[in-house]
Amino acid sequence: MTDPASLASASPDPSAPPLETLRPVAHLHLKATALLLFTLTLILGSALYLLYARGAFEPTQTLVLTADDSEGVVVGMDMTFSGFPIGRVRRIELTDDGNARIIVDVPRKDAHWLRQSSIFTLVRGIVGGTNIRAYSGMLADPQLPAGAVRPVLRGDATADIPVLMASARELLTHLNALTGEDSALGTSMANVQVLTERLKTPGGVLQVLMGSDVDAKKLVATLDRANALLARLDGMAAKADTQVFGPGGVMPEVRATVVQLNGLLADTRGSLKKVDAVLAEAQAVGANVREGTADLGGLRAEVESNLVKIESLINDLNRKWPFARDRAVMLP
Repeated sequence: MTDPASLASASPDPSAPPLETLRPVAHLHLKATALLLFTLTLILGSALYLLYARGAFEPTQTLVLTADDSEGVVVGMDMTFSGFPIGRVRRIELTDDGNARIIVDVPRKDAHWLRQSSIFTLVRGIVGGTNIRAYSGMLADPQLPAGAVRPVLRGDATADIPVLMASARELLTHLNALTGEDSALGTSMANVQVLTERLKTPGGVLQVLMGSDVDAKKLVATLDRANALLARLDGMAAKADTQVFGPGGVMPEVRATVVQLNGLLADTRGSLKKVDAVLAEAQAVGANVREGTADLGGLRAEVESNLVKIESLINDLNRKWPFARDRAVMLP
């Protein structure tokens, strides 16, 4: 229950000053209406500015792009030229033949970048969204008219991923089959290991080349015989060189004999010149025939002695140089 004393203390004091009440605001309704109108005007102005900034009031022309698949294309996305946006997708339609029509609004100030030879692509990257790009290689061509319909070339980087995965899986399957224990590569590696072990043994290279140990030993024996034969031939060549061209060999004696032969031939030429002179005197002096005849007999004897000496030297030369076969001496 409530205490009466507390109720008595809570009652207003008649001696306290009266509380001041709130005064009504003048023209409150009018001010609230003006604030609402100002807020509404501010919102409308902001919306109009945003529309103007996005080119909503800018004159545009229409470009229609046709594609067999418009996946990734959304309304409001940009069409770029050299990395700069020059158009915006306004609507996407589906035609009766199942193709997609992408309607793009291009501002008239940027429409001069589009020519009749321009190419349009729809590219889907592995990372990032879809992009519509325009390429104009020849800017001197006529400008693309408004409402033109152009096909778009579609390039999907992710479309090759399943093919790449299938190729990689097939490659791994072939690699596993190639590197297995029962594969041809494994057998070849085992054969190479056996061949390496054979090469490490003495004479292993010859055994591998010849195919058997017997053939390898025959080859080594043949090489030894060939080396011995070459050594004997070298010794015979050195001995022949000493006998022919050495100090006591045949060639020095042959040279001395040739020198002597040249001297005898010179004497013979002198004798023949004397004979010619005597014959001339015999023809000039007819009275001294007997004296000239005696002189001719002496000269003839001298010539015959020289010829005998020459014949003995030639016989000596043939004896020391057995390689000459023609032993006849041709007199001048």
